[in-house]
Amino acid sequence: MSNLRQRPLPGQAQSPGPPYGSDRAPPSEDIYNIIPIHNLLVEHPSLRYPEVRAAVAALRTVGNLRKPPFVPWHDHMDLLDWLGAFFGFQADNVRNQREHLVLHLANAQMRLTPPPENLDSLDPGVLRRFRRKLLKNYTSWCSYLGQKSNVWVSETTRRSSDHRRELLYVSLYLLIWGESANLRFVPECICYIFHHLAMELNRILEDYIDENTGRPALPSISGENAFLNRVVTPIYQTIRLEVENSRDGTAPHSAWRNYDDINEYFWSRRCFQKLRWPIELGSNFFVTTSREKHVGKTGFVEQRSFWNLLRSFDKLWIMLILFLQAAIIVAWEQKEYPWQALKSRDVQVRVLTVFFTWTGMRFLQSLLDAGMQYSLVSRETMWLGVRMVLKSVVAAVWIMVFGVFYGRIWDQKNRDRGWSSEANQRVVNFLVVALVFISPELLALALFILPWIRNFLENTNWRVFYLLSWWFQSRIFVGRGLREGLVDNIKYTLFWVVVLATKFCFTYFLQIKPMIAPTKTLLNLKDVKYEWHEFFSDSNRFAIGLLWLPVVLIYFMDLQIWYSIYSSFVGAGVGLFSHLGEIRNMQQLRLRFQFFASAIQFNLMPEEQLLNTRGTLKSKLNEAIHRLKLRYGFGRPFKKLESNVEANKFALIWNEIITIFREEDIISDREVELLELPQNTWNVRVIRWPCLLLCNELLLALSQAKELVDAPDKWLWYKICKNEYRRCAIIETYDSVRHLLLAIVKYNTEEHSIITILFQQMDHAIQIEKFTKTFNMVALPKIHAKLITLLELLNKPKKDVNKVVNCLQALYEIVVRDFYTEKRSIEELKQDGLASSKSEELLFDNAIELPEANNETFYRQARRLHTILQSRDSMHNIPTNLEARRRIAFFSNSLFMNMPRAPQVEKMMAFSVLTPYYNEEVLFSKEQLRTENEDGISTLYYLQTIYADEWKNFLERMHCEGMVKDDEIWTEKLRDLRLWASYRGQTLSRTVRGMMYYYRALKMLAFLDSASEMDIKEGSQELASMRRSDSMDGFSSERSPSTRSLGRADSAVGLLFKGHEYGTALMKYTYVVACQIYGTQKGKKDPRAEEILYLMKNNEALRVAYVDEVPSGRDGKEYYSVLVKYDQHLQKEVEIYRVKLPGPLKLGEGKPENQNHAIIFTRGDAVQTIDMNQDNYFEEALKMRNLLEEFRHYYGIRKPTILGVREHIFTGSVSSLAWFMSAQETSFVTLGQRVLANPLKIRMHYGHPDVFDRFWFLTRGGISKASRVINISEDIFAGFNCTLRGGNVTHHEYIQVGKGRDVGLNQISMFEAKVASGNGEQVLSRDVYRLGHRLDFFRMLSFFYTTVGFFFNTQMVILTVYGFLWGRLYLALSGVEASAVADDTNNNKALGTILNQQFIIQLGVFTALPMIVENSLEHGFLGAIWDFITMQLQLSSVFYTFSMGTRAHYFGRTILHGGAKYRATGRGFVVQHKSFAENYRLYARSHFVKAIELGLILIVYAAYSPVATGTFVYIALTITSWFLVVSWIMAPFVFNPSGFDWLKTVYDFDDFMNWIWYRGGVFSKSEQSWEKWWDEEQDHLRTTGLWGKILEVILDLRFFFFQYGIVYQLDIAAGSKSIAVYLLSWIYVVVAAGIYIIIAYARDKYAAREHIYFRLVQCLVITLGIVVVVALLEFTKFTFLDVFTSLLAFIPTGWGFILIAQVFRPFLQKTIFWELLVSVARMYDIMFGVIVMAPVAFLSWMPGFQSMQTRILFNEAFSRGLQIFQIVTGKKSKDDL
Repeated sequence: MSNLRQRPLPGQAQSPGPPYGSDRAPPSEDIYNIIPIHNLLVEHPSLRYPEVRAAVAALRTVGNLRKPPFVPWHDHMDLLDWLGAFFGFQADNVRNQREHLVLHLANAQMRLTPPPENLDSLDPGVLRRFRRKLLKNYTSWCSYLGQKSNVWVSETTRRSSDHRRELLYVSLYLLIWGESANLRFVPECICYIFHHLAMELNRILEDYIDENTGRPALPSISGENAFLNRVVTPIYQTIRLEVENSRDGTAPHSAWRNYDDINEYFWSRRCFQKLRWPIELGSNFFVTTSREKHVGKTGFVEQRSFWNLLRSFDKLWIMLILFLQAAIIVAWEQKEYPWQALKSRDVQVRVLTVFFTWTGMRFLQSLLDAGMQYSLVSRETMWLGVRMVLKSVVAAVWIMVFGVFYGRIWDQKNRDRGWSSEANQRVVNFLVVALVFISPELLALALFILPWIRNFLENTNWRVFYLLSWWFQSRIFVGRGLREGLVDNIKYTLFWVVVLATKFCFTYFLQIKPMIAPTKTLLNLKDVKYEWHEFFSDSNRFAIGLLWLPVVLIYFMDLQIWYSIYSSFVGAGVGLFSHLGEIRNMQQLRLRFQFFASAIQFNLMPEEQLLNTRGTLKSKLNEAIHRLKLRYGFGRPFKKLESNVEANKFALIWNEIITIFREEDIISDREVELLELPQNTWNVRVIRWPCLLLCNELLLALSQAKELVDAPDKWLWYKICKNEYRRCAIIETYDSVRHLLLAIVKYNTEEHSIITILFQQMDHAIQIEKFTKTFNMVALPKIHAKLITLLELLNKPKKDVNKVVNCLQALYEIVVRDFYTEKRSIEELKQDGLASSKSEELLFDNAIELPEANNETFYRQARRLHTILQSRDSMHNIPTNLEARRRIAFFSNSLFMNMPRAPQVEKMMAFSVLTPYYNEEVLFSKEQLRTENEDGISTLYYLQTIYADEWKNFLERMHCEGMVKDDEIWTEKLRDLRLWASYRGQTLSRTVRGMMYYYRALKMLAFLDSASEMDIKEGSQELASMRRSDSMDGFSSERSPSTRSLGRADSAVGLLFKGHEYGTALMKYTYVVACQIYGTQKGKKDPRAEEILYLMKNNEALRVAYVDEVPSGRDGKEYYSVLVKYDQHLQKEVEIYRVKLPGPLKLGEGKPENQNHAIIFTRGDAVQTIDMNQDNYFEEALKMRNLLEEFRHYYGIRKPTILGVREHIFTGSVSSLAWFMSAQETSFVTLGQRVLANPLKIRMHYGHPDVFDRFWFLTRGGISKASRVINISEDIFAGFNCTLRGGNVTHHEYIQVGKGRDVGLNQISMFEAKVASGNGEQVLSRDVYRLGHRLDFFRMLSFFYTTVGFFFNTQMVILTVYGFLWGRLYLALSGVEASAVADDTNNNKALGTILNQQFIIQLGVFTALPMIVENSLEHGFLGAIWDFITMQLQLSSVFYTFSMGTRAHYFGRTILHGGAKYRATGRGFVVQHKSFAENYRLYARSHFVKAIELGLILIVYAAYSPVATGTFVYIALTITSWFLVVSWIMAPFVFNPSGFDWLKTVYDFDDFMNWIWYRGGVFSKSEQSWEKWWDEEQDHLRTTGLWGKILEVILDLRFFFFQYGIVYQLDIAAGSKSIAVYLLSWIYVVVAAGIYIIIAYARDKYAAREHIYFRLVQCLVITLGIVVVVALLEFTKFTFLDVFTSLLAFIPTGWGFILIAQVFRPFLQKTIFWELLVSVARMYDIMFGVIVMAPVAFLSWMPGFQSMQTRILFNEAFSRGLQIFQIVTGKKSKDDL
């Protein structure tokens, strides 16, 4: 085999320079990306694989193909060069795709089992499978459009010429894709281009003759960069112009075409008629300005409206509304149970009215469709318009039909005065009509039960099926055949049936039934004493409506609560069955450690498989049995580990993990010694378990021996062997003591032979089982004590040989005198060779020779022996670092979970990781670490405090690496210090380190795969002898720092590698960081560019892709996608590929565009998307090849296309806020995702560490969507796209990736705002609409309640609070409540209890349950409850209530008005105090104003409600509302460091007033000037449409109600109920405005110069005011209290005016009123600021609150013994740094 692998390939090995039309110098010969394909004779580890050479050879088979004209042809050129020359692809695109293709084909061929006979030629099967996968989307597109595919390869017969032809098709597709730039987001456009280019390729291959020239046919486009200029650029420019029409995303979505619209143009046949080929630039597709010729939106129009929720999820709303109607009809009878009421025929017939509602809903739906999608109808799409009209007409007809039939029923009944047979017959007739109406639903139900039939019907493109389904839905390319298999169907159906049953029972008995009695009472309430002028005094219907409003709102949202309750328990069940949380801590690991070695062997080492056994039933059964044995310790599989190569493999892996823990500074040197598995150096006969497991075992064995003094050997040994660790400890101690004594006594001395004989006698006694007879067990403790003394002497830095001699003499005496049971004389001892023959000398005097101080192996073993002998500690808290414990526990637990077996590294799937990076931190600089904030805290000090133990370990490591004094850390070791700090922030270097663990793990696994037993054995010993031979330098600090034997970048195992491991790992893994502006950063000499270069230098598998802007011509620019790496030979950064782009990269959202430009440089079958705030762990990286095997398994009826991976939130320990956030997030990314994947089958892609099937996605639009604004949460659209195109998303919990989250309240709120706005945009998107319609009913429910529904329901909760409080206010002020109380008191109580019950459910369960359940699954029930209680004490409910407000505000505002934008949250550490002004700017509109409004309602209600006079009733009714008000106002200050510091509060208030009054210029920012901020807060009203404005005005009218209600309560009104009272109250408003204007005018005119006039005006106004008040007191019933009461009435009126004026700003801005309005608005903001500030100031002034708040905020960190209080108040000692 080896000679095969080393055979060079025939043919020239020169570099292909620029083969055709290149205007650049040829790239240097030696520069390549991963494999030097251009020169197969180079020494490169990857080239030893014959598969690579086979792939290159296959590409070189140009043979007799017609050579391209106009281009010189060289012998070394291959098929890709040939295509490039014919079609005008860029040279670098060709080079990039050549490597891409070779790598993929070689990897695919390596995976073949059994391997093909001829290793040096490409296997046809490999190529065929790849061609099918890559062109699958193209072939289904052809069949959808009824076009014949242009891939002319026979699927049945195999011709040898097909081989080259398939290669050409595949290469052509990849070349098109590699150069399409932004068109990669429009996959069907790429299919269109491929369709035509493949046809032209066929014409060349089949030697067609061109009719016009009579020569052989040529492509219609050719020449230098022809493909880019003539195909890509025109379409790109169209997209770019459309984006410009969007006015930076502020224009309505319906006004411009986004990526999806461009793509869906290619879903109809018109693209062939209009665009033609070569592309006709005159086609109306390219028109973007004039409205007549313009191709409008295609496929879908995104209209901004709340109705979208009804349109997309109409089935859900129909179900909810119909049930509500039926339930009210049945409950109205007031029977105990519904079935009793349903016995009455009247009720049965009334229930039939649900059909009216149903047809009404259908009618509404058809009107909405027509109203929103009318702009899709054009001359080309007439049928769409016909269907819209028809649907409305048919729905209207149905309403009439039902009306007629229903009327006839009652008609007959009334005529017959009862239910006669005719009347019953009419009921039957009605039911027949209803059956016809619901027949489509019944058909859908039948197809739901037989999902495969539905999939078949949707996926086959037969005209007849199309005609049948035309009425129900538009024909689109995606969203067909989405049904799951029957088993999955049953699972999620069961889940939802239970959830719905619970909800409906709850609704009927606890929501609707109790409401019927109060409703009837209110209906029958006559002669209500209204407190005001009542317009409709004859009925109380409005009051009843208000009573029902909160109940109905809750009815619509509480399904979310039931979902979260049930999903928590189902998630826990699924987690239990997948064996999560079985090993939670180190104690549980110790019990299982023996099986842990076998589990590593079983899961991480590839099985030696026979060719035919894999996948058979027998092998699966064996595997299952083996897993059981491992999990529960049957059959003790660890026995075979003794002396076997497995033990050594296990030791290598385990030690490598421990070494990396040490490099990361999460364990200390001492812990390394306790945790590692030492290599077998002292001829010990057993496995040498980590000291951690052997602690205390020896002492226990000794006490056993003392107790069982008289017991025979067998019995004693049997007792000891019951515990495996005890047995190993004894044997290891025995062997080690022998080895130690023989090592320190000189060879060939009498003493040496005495020791040898002594041990021989013991061995003999053990052999013949007479040990307890021969030796006296009571002496063992003495021997034990002396051995400990001896080892202590040996382990001291300064070794005293005399003391060692004395100790040995004493030991000898004990053994000779006390240990033997039969006493012997000196003579007998001499005869046995156990005494010295020279009696004059003392034993051991000159016989001792201690090993050198640098003999690390010897002293390390001596330390270990000392630990085993002496340790009494149970070592439960080793390692002390919580993170290290968590990681070991998770890793060991995951190995007992079900995961696919690992293939060998050579046979694994290749993969890449892609990280988009823009401008975030790469590495903290020295200045950043040292700069102190206003409290005197530097970042470094903060990190040292929070990670105190890790800082200590870091210093210890630095001392080992040659640091002498601590202050050298800022000079010699500065780079290490910066790295240490950066690895604890959210920086790029942390992410890169984490992702490069994949490479490191693969190298090690590749070594273990191919290493023989001898390699590993020798390697182990070699390693042991070199292992940190320098860690004794605490005592010999004169050595130079460079002598450390293990470099930090390379691991211990790396020293054993043979060389091929690098090649294998590089072929299987590459890491691309898309640093979009790296080129610009280099140009500006930005330090970040240097740091990125440093990262490339230290990580050979790291590549950086960036966009290079090159000036060209006068002011033009050219853009290139560039890939660079660091060349270790040339010692500099080199450019590998440079592919020209058609224009600027960013047309849509930035992050997806950045990912998209770099994706052409990724390699492999899979790509993992990793964000900039993530981390990875070496031990998890070991499992990656297992994870990738999941792509081969079926989950349901499909193989996965996205593998979901679980995340661990690593920022939880920073503060209590970060902890709440991470707890919430953890339950979402673990439990939430687990339930979504199984049983609900609706998991999408929620962000980050998911692994994509790369070739599946690159042909279907990439790994995210990028249209402006609508795709602002770009990640989730990849999941939508995947589901719609028939992919499958799974979730795997045996592997995890770290993830950072925001840690300060402001950052968290910005993040939540971004997510909520993103969800608001999703509601409008076509993806959500299609999923809502194309998924079956139950999956649609799962989809709704886990994406947009969650945010919608959060908003419903807030609306319920509003509805409840406004309803109560109306009842109190109108007088209905007083009349009702007088009439019947019980009803109100009933109402109160109902509503409160709802609120408690809403606040409590909503947020907490999933968290508690997930926590108890993974950390135990008691721990979870304790955590929950701690969270409550730290006010987590205040935080969750606050964040609920954030979500509701931004979600609602985005749907109504738009204005979603990407919010950069920043990822710093939060220890500084945020000023009041900053908090006010962020939360004034979303929280403070709303809380003040609700608080005002509550106060008015308390004052005027007859119910509220009973304190208890008032508290019971309003406590949750008050909690909401307090949370919304106080949260920003409770969670703000030093939030209640009196001095800071005073400064903050000054700062706030300065900000309010600052009269900035044009360029001032919102942070400086209130006016600028006020303008920005209205941005959304500028972009909103007409409906948004109307709705905004309607909502603002509520503020006028205060005035109407309260005016009648004033004493001055004298009990009058006339409308005149209200109208007269407006005089007050006018007067107040007048006075304000007069004073403002006077101030402007006189205040500066003629001050006396200004004072005069003021004096006049005041005098007038006093006169008026006196007059009122005298002549009316006016009282002083009225002054304050009227404030409650008129202040909201003013606010209402301001809000409405903002809507009409375009008209008002030019008038005289605007200035006045702005100054009044400023007054309002000052008032709000003071109201919010008052409680904060009061709490700051009270003693003790500040320290309590600090404890609340930093408690988690407190429990780690932090001096956070000093951190925050800045009382740190200067010598700490």
